[in-house]
Amino acid sequence: KGTLRGMHYQTAPYAETKLVRCTQGAIFDVIIDLRPDSATYQQWLGVELTAANYKMLYVPEGFAHGFVTLEDNVEVTYQVSQFYTPEAEGGVRYDDPAFGIEWPVTIAVISDKDKSWPDYVSLK
Repeated sequence: KGTLRGMHYQTAPYAETKLVRCTQGAIFDVIIDLRPDSATYQQWLGVELTAANYKMLYVPEGFAHGFVTLEDNVEVTYQVSQFYTPEAEGGVRYDDPAFGIEWPVTIAVISDKDKSWPDYVSLK
């Protein structure tokens, strides 16, 4: 519980769409719209995905994605439109004040890589 991954994306020409489902346990799944011309630019959406509710989240190109586990022993499955391409990988901080994401649990575990993503304002 409290393990966070995110907030990740891939840049063009390797931008990807994802379909995310929690197959064991529960997560709070978050997307952020990073498309400058979008009416929802810099807005975030959070959805609880659980093995029991069978919900999936579609993540379009141009969105950052991440999640926090709400239980121990969680499994998450992704369908993606592109292969992982390290040179196209990008990310923003999970706690970036530009977005104000309201995580429902305390973040207990986060990788050094995910801690090191910059604030969004520094990417503009």
